[in-house]
This record gives sequence, C-alpha cells and structure tokens, in this order.
Amino acid sequence: MKKIINDPANVVAESLRGLAAAHADILRVQYDPDVVIRAGAPVAGKVAVISGGGSGHEPLHGGFVGPGMLAAAVPGAVFTSPTPDAVQAAVTATTGDAGALLIVKNYTGDVLNFETAAELAAAEGLEVRSVVIDDDVAVKDSTYTAGRRGVGGTVLLEKITGAAAERGDSLDAVTALAQKVIGQVRSIGVALTAPTVPHAGTPSFDLDENEIEFGIGIHGEPGRERIPAEPADALVARMVEAVVSDLPFASGDRVLLFTNSMGGTPLVELYLAHGIAERLLADRGIVVERRLVGPYITSLEMQGMSLTLLKLDDELTELWDAPVNTAALRWGL
Repeated sequence: MKKIINDPANVVAESLRGLAAAHADILRVQYDPDVVIRAGAPVAGKVAVISGGGSGHEPLHGGFVGPGMLAAAVPGAVFTSPTPDAVQAAVTATTGDAGALLIVKNYTGDVLNFETAAELAAAEGLEVRSVVIDDDVAVKDSTYTAGRRGVGGTVLLEKITGAAAERGDSLDAVTALAQKVIGQVRSIGVALTAPTVPHAGTPSFDLDENEIEFGIGIHGEPGRERIPAEPADALVARMVEAVVSDLPFASGDRVLLFTNSMGGTPLVELYLAHGIAERLLADRGIVVERRLVGPYITSLEMQGMSLTLLKLDDELTELWDAPVNTAALRWGL
C-alpha cells in the first residue's frame, strides 16, 4: 500500500488539521470528538443543517461546511460512522432557537448513531429533526443498510437544504423541503477498481482487469452485478437507464445531472461520460437545466463514477443557484 500518510490511525485527525489550516475563513475544527464547524456558528434565527458519516468520501461532508450549506459535519473514522457523542457535540455547537436538521445517509451505523444523538440533544432542550436519504437505485438492501443506500444525492440535498436554512426558512419548512428532495433524487455508481482503507492495507474487494462492478456502494459494497468492461457509450447508457427508469423520469422533466468521480477517475474521463449522459437524456426529452461534475462524494482512490438525477422545479432550482461558500462548492458570492 502506497499512500501519503503517516500512521493509519491518525489519518482523519491529520487531514482535519489540514482542512482547518486551508479554510480558516469559513470553518474551524473541534477535536476529540472530531467536528467541523462553520465559522460564526450558531447563526441566530437560522436552522443548523448538520450531516456526517465515515471519512474517506471527501469533500463530503467537511468540504461542504460554510455559508449556504452545512453548519457542521461530523467525520467518523474511514468508512465508519461517527459516534453519537460526536454528533451531539456538533448539534450543541451549532444549534440555536431555530433548531437543527440532521441529514443522515441510509447506513445502519449512521442511522442508529444520529438517532441516539438527536435524542441526547432533545434532552438538552434543543429542537432536532432528522431525514434519511436513500437515493441509490442499485440494491434494496446491502451489508450496511436496510433499504437503499444514501449516495450522491446527499450532496444535492445538503446544498438545497443549506440554502433554505440560509434564507431563514423554519425547521418545519427545511425538513419538508429535504423530504421533497429525497423523493425526487436517484443515483447509480460503478467501480473499475477497489479502494484501499488505510488501516486495512489491502483492496476492499477483488475485481478482475476486465470487470466492472455495476451498482457499487460508496464503501465498496457489492452492486447489482459484475459485468464485462465495456465502452463508455454502453456503460453510461446502462447507468442512465437504471436511474431514469426508477423514479421514473419522463420526457419534459427538468433535472440536475450530477456526474461524480469516485476518487480515482480523472476529469478527462468524467467529462466524457457526462457528455454521453447529457445526450442520452436529451434523446429521452429530459431537460438538463443544472449540472455538477467532479469528485464530490468519493470512495478514497476508487476508480469509478456515479450518476445522480434530481427532478427540478422553480424552487429547487432557485435554492441550487443560491450563493454558497464552502471548501468544495463556491458560487454566487
């Protein structure tokens, strides 16, 4: 295993120190337990949108802390849910009278630990709601979940709810908006290679040179099937069909298309795939009104990609376009 690390046990803490040094204008890091907190939090009169999960998916979630997006992010160890006390610390540090919304990806550890933290925060007198995102169309159940997994749609959910909180929406309104997004977003991912978790030192699974794992999870969980390697046109068509047929999306729908690298796929390949997806959606009469392309929810150095579609309306488009200032997303300022 060759990685730019020191002790595998200290990877997350050392990475967080670098994040804090690079972006001291918009965030700070609290250690033991580890929490990434928006500078100036809590913000009076505004809902705190909080998310988190295992590290190794950067920039998710710490890279999305800042004005217009998250109030706090809670990083666990690599591919491991953060503990309830860490989530509770994030809630305590960022939640004012307007309350907090916890965004939880549908992995068993995350769901249980965030639920426990919400109960602990409520005992402190804080008003906390939770939503669980489960946008992955690949499988219904997996090693880590009961039901569908939370994947690329998480990025879009955090941006849109963060914008609603920034404009001063109530906790009820931000929660209802989150549920709306969850109902209208779908994703699928593929892997060409496996990631290597630092403390394990070996790839998470075996994949032959001529194989692709179709429907992979962000921790390297199995997908729908292993397929022979195929040209980009055929692979992206397979992915588009899986996503479009699930909601289903129909001719005339307005959508946001998010083409994501799993960490090891370079932009030259990612833009190639994005262009194919745009063409295939246009052939179906689906109108791509907004786009996001890049490594925004990764799986360490996994070579692969995911496609996410969110059905848009005027309100969701306005909130997507709203100003944001985080380490990973910045526009409209």
